[in-house]
Amino acid sequence: MDVHMSPEVLEGLRRARNQDLKRTARLRVVVGGDVFPVLRSWEGGFALSADAPHLRGTVEFCDGSKLLHECLIVCSSEDGPEMVYEYKRLSRVTDGRVLDFEQVDDAPVAYLSGPLG
Repeated sequence: MDVHMSPEVLEGLRRARNQDLKRTARLRVVVGGDVFPVLRSWEGGFALSADAPHLRGTVEFCDGSKLLHECLIVCSSEDGPEMVYEYKRLSRVTDGRVLDFEQVDDAPVAYLSGPLG
């Protein structure tokens, strides 16, 4: 079966697919106060919608509201309806605070003061 569609119908289908990807995407790129849904991601980069502004520099890569990475990115190409970005640097964000000393596992939790009786 051979199906032919007009260019207008194909363009409408492409727009609907991109809108659906934007709506269901949990991965987001945050730049300042602006949030852009990630259409797809891979080890070396990610893709946003082509209507997003051309980003460059440091961005935050989030899963929902959870910050995953701080990234230094560069725009590599425009691939049809997608703008493709590559990581120049990818830093994982940790939940705990960064320590500048070794924390011993068997360190005392509290000290008792005063006479023991």
